[in-house]
Amino acid sequence: MRPKSSRHNVALVFGAVGIAVSVVVAQTAASSGPQIVRSASLSAYDLALTIPVVAEVKSGYKREYFKHWVDEDSDGCDTREEVLIRDSSSKAQVDAYGCKVIAGDWSSPYDARKLTDPSDIDIDHVVALKEAWDSGAHVWSASMRQRFANDLTDPRSLMAVTDSVNRSKGDRDPSNWLPPNRGYWCDYLGRWVAVKARWGLSMDQSEAGRVRKLLQNECARTTVAPIVPVGGLASVSPTTTVPIRAGRPTTTVARAVVATTALVVAPVSTPATSVPVATAQPSVVDNGAVVSRPGAFCAPGGARGTYNGRSYTCTTSPTESRNRWRQP
Repeated sequence: MRPKSSRHNVALVFGAVGIAVSVVVAQTAASSGPQIVRSASLSAYDLALTIPVVAEVKSGYKREYFKHWVDEDSDGCDTREEVLIRDSSSKAQVDAYGCKVIAGDWSSPYDARKLTDPSDIDIDHVVALKEAWDSGAHVWSASMRQRFANDLTDPRSLMAVTDSVNRSKGDRDPSNWLPPNRGYWCDYLGRWVAVKARWGLSMDQSEAGRVRKLLQNECARTTVAPIVPVGGLASVSPTTTVPIRAGRPTTTVARAVVATTALVVAPVSTPATSVPVATAQPSVVDNGAVVSRPGAFCAPGGARGTYNGRSYTCTTSPTESRNRWRQP
């Protein structure tokens, strides 16, 4: 058995090595590849940097393409009533003869107004349905759009707010609308980038410019809780391995790791090369990466895959020059 003093010396050596390794990683993060995220939350600014900047698709939207409100869990309450019940600070009063909320206590963060009558409340899609369509949802299936329109799995997606304020917002993004309650701007932007990142949606140039500028300056301390991307992707969490953006050695979050085989990419033979099968190998969520959700950005062009039994091709469209997973 090793003497106690020797074991102590070995522990000190390993401790010193660990400290040295930590220093080296911190100093070379911009060029040394992935590192492990240790923070308990994500920087909203860093998360915003991962969202692709793409020109929006401005045509084809119809509100009925996003079916809502629905009772997805078959408990008798549709999505609107579920959000009213969830967001009431007191126990909401619900009609005994049907899930209809008739009273409660709500605080609308958009205008800091207190409300007790549900008829004064709209349920806001933080990222409006048309905005979602313009920034990626136009290539989704009907079922995926329904999931987005009724998303109760992340409380950042839907909010109970004053109806008039919600209607003044319309389908505008933060480049031309922010809540009248300026004290809520930073929280709102945190929600915005969380929803966009979680659903793999893009930002246009003006939107990205204002969102990133505010998050880098006035809202520099804004953080968001870890996100779980839809479609079976691995979560962006305090233990997710992510690459560090070059030139930003203090960046803690830049990408999410995919650890799923929901989308199986089939080889595409060409005269010179072929696309390998991406099954058990994790991929990185980013521009031009293979992901397991229709409508996500992908590479290389021409790759084929399946999702829930349906065939998809990594290709452009008549209105968009970027490759996404699209149905033939």
